[in-house]
Amino acid sequence: MTTLTSSPAPVVRFAAIAWLTAVAAGVFETVLAVSGMLADGTATAGALISGVGLRLAVFAFAIFLTLRLRAGENWARLTIAVMLGVFGLLSMVIEPIQDFLAGTPLGPLDGLDLLFGGSRVVHVLAVLTAMALMFLPQANAYFHKAPRRHAIS
Repeated sequence: MTTLTSSPAPVVRFAAIAWLTAVAAGVFETVLAVSGMLADGTATAGALISGVGLRLAVFAFAIFLTLRLRAGENWARLTIAVMLGVFGLLSMVIEPIQDFLAGTPLGPLDGLDLLFGGSRVVHVLAVLTAMALMFLPQANAYFHKAPRRHAIS
């Protein structure tokens, strides 16, 4: 277990807040998706359990990485950047981009669609903000020279 003897740089604290905002948006989107599936009758127990289970695991891992990021662990910064900042972001935008390029019309939007779209915008902006903040010079300095005290556990 590694603990820091200094507090995080402000940009790292703000990056952590942005990551937690992204997680909250993801949880909200999951609730909306499950609600929509239940409302239109497309939900199956297997799909719900596997889909929600996978998302809960990703959310828990994102929170863990965010806490390690805030503690000054550079490996957590790199892991969250690649896994959630690159692959997670791609998973959120690839389908809408493909639909746009295919000329798929949006069609009539209901309240659930608008809530989901608004949440997705917040989610993407939070990820982009966190990614930018994590690699500012102040964050780099924090990750490269933060004094650490190693404890055996």
